[in-house]
Amino acid sequence: MGIRSIKMPDVGEGVAEAEIVEWAVKVGDLVKEDQVVAAVMTDKATVDIPTPVAGSVLALGGAVGDVLAVGSELIRIDAPGLPDALLPAASKPPPQKPESEPAPAVMPEAAEPTARAAAGPPPRPLETQTGAPRPLETQTGAPRPFGEKPLAAPAVRLKAREAGIDLRFVRGSGPAGRITHPDLDAYIARPLEPAKPSGRASNNAVETIKIVGMRRRIAENMAESARRVAHFSYVEETDVTALEELRASLNARATEERPKLTLLPFLILGIVKAAAEFPQINAHYDDENEIITRFGAVHVGVATQTPNGLMVPVVRHAETLGLHACAREMRRVSEAARQGAAARDELSGSTITLTSLGALGGIVSTPIINRPEVAIVGVNKIVVKPVWRDGGFVPRRVMNLSSSFDHRVVDGYDAATFIQRLRALIEAPATLFIEE
Repeated sequence: MGIRSIKMPDVGEGVAEAEIVEWAVKVGDLVKEDQVVAAVMTDKATVDIPTPVAGSVLALGGAVGDVLAVGSELIRIDAPGLPDALLPAASKPPPQKPESEPAPAVMPEAAEPTARAAAGPPPRPLETQTGAPRPLETQTGAPRPFGEKPLAAPAVRLKAREAGIDLRFVRGSGPAGRITHPDLDAYIARPLEPAKPSGRASNNAVETIKIVGMRRRIAENMAESARRVAHFSYVEETDVTALEELRASLNARATEERPKLTLLPFLILGIVKAAAEFPQINAHYDDENEIITRFGAVHVGVATQTPNGLMVPVVRHAETLGLHACAREMRRVSEAARQGAAARDELSGSTITLTSLGALGGIVSTPIINRPEVAIVGVNKIVVKPVWRDGGFVPRRVMNLSSSFDHRVVDGYDAATFIQRLRALIEAPATLFIEE
């Protein structure tokens, strides 16, 4: 028998530590070689860690949410096929328990049942004063229909009156539902509330959730951005009637190579054109070194809701993409993020971010900047409303652009002018495709 200490591996270039976000095993479980035992997170990537040996789990190196340094102990496994002589002294097995206290045997296929076993044996049925077990269903029940008199001997009724028990709530196990002394004794031993109490019951449940993994990274990044960036928001109403008509026309001719389009690829094309005229918007600000970096390339981050929380996959070099190519790339990186399969460079390096809640977008929002960027463009829901045009009210499709900027490096005038330019491009969608 040998004890194998498995270390936290180097899960990425330059990574010094990783956070435990999930344990797939617990102490006492049997594991096979190459079986995944834990999931750890570094930056925005989650990595599964397998075990190189088979055996029984002796100890875990930390709890979910703990951050372990690369090279520290992740898990300790009792590997029967590994001789003690080949192990370092620190990994030698601990003293064995006396034979009078043998450890419970674990079957190889008991990886899942161990969780149920840990919960303990099922509750025993209540016992009457005579020691005979009674089924739980005889202890209480819903009240009998109105006017139906419970069947019970006079002695049982007297005993119930003295105990303050309403026999309508006691189920009988005797002939024709007759309530017996054992039935009443079981009810007195463990009186329960009626199955269908009238009125609304108070709910005093409290749930405590530890913030770990992606949710912790999101919390840290948002708090840091809100603390360090001088946010200001600018909201402008935009008429998207012509854009929606164009989108509907293109989608009516959708093919496998040119699938149906959402609104976002059009907005990305608009951001690319507007950013070329306002390079101070497509930039990063290093506030520690007080350096502004402006980019010719437009790498658009698309805020995406995933099972692990909010992530920002990046459509890189959007300035080189046409409408359908942009839509395909946005769909590809967004789906990779949802599946947890996005590469590191697909989740970093954005120069400006686009965020949308779709139909849940509300009327106005105040998005938080994806630091170190200096701007984020937010999209609210599309509504039909009357608009005064050419001497009368006409129904038009409108939506708000709710955007935020870093006021330390972006002036209010520049931000407003940038959004007005984006609005003009969206309201006249043909201009999105004009090569200048």
